[in-house]
Amino acid sequence: MATAFKLVVEYDGTAYSGWQIQNDVPTIQGEIEKVLQSITGQSIRVSGSGRTDAGVHALGQVAGFTCEITLSAQKLHKGLNSLLPPDIVIRSLETISPAFHPRYDAISKIYRYHILNSTWPDAIGRQYAWHLRCPLDMDAMRVAIGHCLGRHDFKSFEGAGSPRSSTVRRILSASITRQASGRIVFEIEGDGFLRFMVRNIVGTLVEVGHARITPDDFLRILHARDRNQAGPTAPSHGLFLVQVLYPAE
Repeated sequence: MATAFKLVVEYDGTAYSGWQIQNDVPTIQGEIEKVLQSITGQSIRVSGSGRTDAGVHALGQVAGFTCEITLSAQKLHKGLNSLLPPDIVIRSLETISPAFHPRYDAISKIYRYHILNSTWPDAIGRQYAWHLRCPLDMDAMRVAIGHCLGRHDFKSFEGAGSPRSSTVRRILSASITRQASGRIVFEIEGDGFLRFMVRNIVGTLVEVGHARITPDDFLRILHARDRNQAGPTAPSHGLFLVQVLYPAE
């Protein structure tokens, strides 16, 4: 009898072309499926809660798969982590109802974006934050991000070439904090995100922080439903998928 499993996966996306399996390039999904095949002898498709793009990291990506296996969840968990490359770690593995779907059952996701706002870049950890030398106006950025709260059409912040049936999403929370290290952490929770949406919001917030546009301009851009009016796409290496939440949680 087939058993359904739920995974929580942490990964450093630096060396990968994103989550989704692709031909001839390394991906997170591809690496997990390759190891599962070596353990079970079966070709297993792993479904994720959503795609992360090339260079994006995850602390809590959720995935699921079904297979026929005699190993316990504990032994399968140990086997996966012993064979996966060191930049991919299965944080948890459990059996779950076959009806579970990591994408369609999710009620919200939390992302964080890290900016190093300092004169000099970091040598260690440079692949986890966007380095910006000029000081950012935190107060103006906080006012701007407040405009995203609630249900809105986020077409202005959608990546080009990614049409969907709807570009309306609901943002549950958004915050910006400055740490003692000089890092600025932007955190956002929503019921869903368009392709490049978080990175495009961050890129536009940085325009506010540099006083190139105002918080009112940010609101106007949101309502314009025009990607050409928004700021640049922030680099992928500062973005982390932190957590995917489900009704039971």
